[in-house]
Amino acid sequence: MSGCYIHIPFCAQKCSYCDFHFSTDHSYQNEMVRALCKEIELRAGAWKSEIFETIYFGGGTPSVLTPEQLEQLIRQVRQFYAVSEKVEITLECNPDDCNPENLSKWKALGVTRLSMGIQSFDEEQLRWMNRSHTAAESMNAVLNAKQVGFDELSLDLIYGLPNLTLEDWKQQIQQIVALNPEHISAYCLTVEDKTALSKWVAEGKIAISNVDQQSEQFELLVSELKKAGYEQYEISNFARNEHYSRHNTSYWKGSKYLGIGPSAHGYNRTERYWNRSNNRIYMNELEKSTLPETIEVLTPFDRFNEALMIGLRTKWGVSKKELFKNIQPKADWFEIVKSYEDQKLLVETEDSFVLTEAGRLLADAIAADLFIIANS
Repeated sequence: MSGCYIHIPFCAQKCSYCDFHFSTDHSYQNEMVRALCKEIELRAGAWKSEIFETIYFGGGTPSVLTPEQLEQLIRQVRQFYAVSEKVEITLECNPDDCNPENLSKWKALGVTRLSMGIQSFDEEQLRWMNRSHTAAESMNAVLNAKQVGFDELSLDLIYGLPNLTLEDWKQQIQQIVALNPEHISAYCLTVEDKTALSKWVAEGKIAISNVDQQSEQFELLVSELKKAGYEQYEISNFARNEHYSRHNTSYWKGSKYLGIGPSAHGYNRTERYWNRSNNRIYMNELEKSTLPETIEVLTPFDRFNEALMIGLRTKWGVSKKELFKNIQPKADWFEIVKSYEDQKLLVETEDSFVLTEAGRLLADAIAADLFIIANS
């Protein structure tokens, strides 16, 4: 299984917490789409043997593109690559872009799944986050999407927000469950460098929640969504009736993926590349038919550690077969595994290592403890 990720580096406005690569200047949107199409063409030769099961438009905010621009990109992928008849095409979108006209056009283009950035139902929180939509627009967007026939709908929330009480957070969870999506993603607010949020925190204008508060909110999230019939199949992702994100699941299972666009990453199991995070340089290089990339050849240690880091986040865990074909650990590594088993944080099955519900609270720390460093 292979996937194609296309990064759309435009947003209507800059959210206070976001450090993703994007621009609010849309004056060269057509020029960017031409560059994306050029990169799709140039990379085709290395992917001739692959069949894309998923195409994912991320960003930025892909829903700011016109339906005609999205059609151009989808058509370009289909022209140069083998695409499954049952391909999952995901579009990340903001609620304020989800009017009936856009939704109908996206559906006609073959988009099968929407990932909608709601983030909060609290108007004050939406304002300080500088989101471009209101809570009412979020609810209308979901209703519009369902009326158009989008059955695969994923909604995003953020916890760990300033002044977010446990009772407020429970209400947020109940509101998103009431919208009845098949998929919910929930992420903890993090303070990234060079964002408005980091400046406000440094100046003492905003106090973010502490680790204990974030843990309480996460545990409440897991509990409430479980009661509502959602399965936690990845630490931040919940689905009903196995409506998993096929694209993101392919990342977590170590599948190959093509990355298109400024700042996008690609991976073929032995190498990783990433494109320049500068829109003008990206477009200029592609105008000269040059790929604006940096390539890293992954060592067995890299592949071992990455498999641990992403696999342990999921309900499937990390496959022993995939893990040990990179490196065969020494006895002391298995002693660390045993210590986590004794603490009921990790379970070893015949085929895999899987974190328990308690272990998922410490997933990053456990994975880091199990990393193997070269010459160690």
